[in-house]
Amino acid sequence: MHMATTLANRIELTFEGAVARVALSHPPVNVIDFAMMDELMSALSAIEQHNEVSTIVLSGTGRGLSAGVDVAIHTPDKIQEMLTKFHGLVLALAKCRKVTIAEVRGVCLGGGAELVMVCDMVYTAKDAKWGFPEIALGCYPPVACAGLAALVGQKRAADLIFTGRNFSGEQAAEWGLANGAFSEDELPEAVQITVDHLSRLSPAALGIAKKAFYAWDSFHLDKGVARAEKIYLEELMRTEDATEGIQSFIEKRKPVWKAR
Repeated sequence: MHMATTLANRIELTFEGAVARVALSHPPVNVIDFAMMDELMSALSAIEQHNEVSTIVLSGTGRGLSAGVDVAIHTPDKIQEMLTKFHGLVLALAKCRKVTIAEVRGVCLGGGAELVMVCDMVYTAKDAKWGFPEIALGCYPPVACAGLAALVGQKRAADLIFTGRNFSGEQAAEWGLANGAFSEDELPEAVQITVDHLSRLSPAALGIAKKAFYAWDSFHLDKGVARAEKIYLEELMRTEDATEGIQSFIEKRKPVWKAR
């Protein structure tokens, strides 16, 4: 079995035959900063060069998958770059020719949950902590706004995005955000069963089947994310509340909303 590991600062990339494993590695909670976005983009393009690889397993080291995109890069001077880079990464993951499987334990929040959302299959620990908490910071999750309703239905998506409340891995599986929920001990084996199954199939056929499978969805995801991003930059970022939400989080205090 051919195995090679490349260690970057923010991720660990391992090749094992037909499988490429990408583990987010930015302790303590794998916050997604610019460096991680760049490394994930590089990893995806490196994996695409390997014709023998059919499957990517995305996971997180330490205390979970990811607590989301770094709040410090949501400030007015960095927001345009953040949205462009992060949405570029989400769309690259969605369009990648390999079958993508997310293995979720611990925290899976905000941008972390958005990355997982665009993976082909998702296996989660039952007690994993999921959520799209952006609204509590006076913001919203553009990728979830564009794509969550297709996975969980419109009413439930509205509840999760507008309240920002947390939910469990068990609920994520029940609602269609994950293929299955398992105890932490059983999780790696559940992922491995699917990985083993995919490893016996043609990487070329899987890649083309994936392209056909998302022929309809990719058109909508592209347009939906672009529109949600435009509203974020042109409308949300002009409110005082968006600035206050981020500022209060950074200063570890309660936000004082101005309703404007």
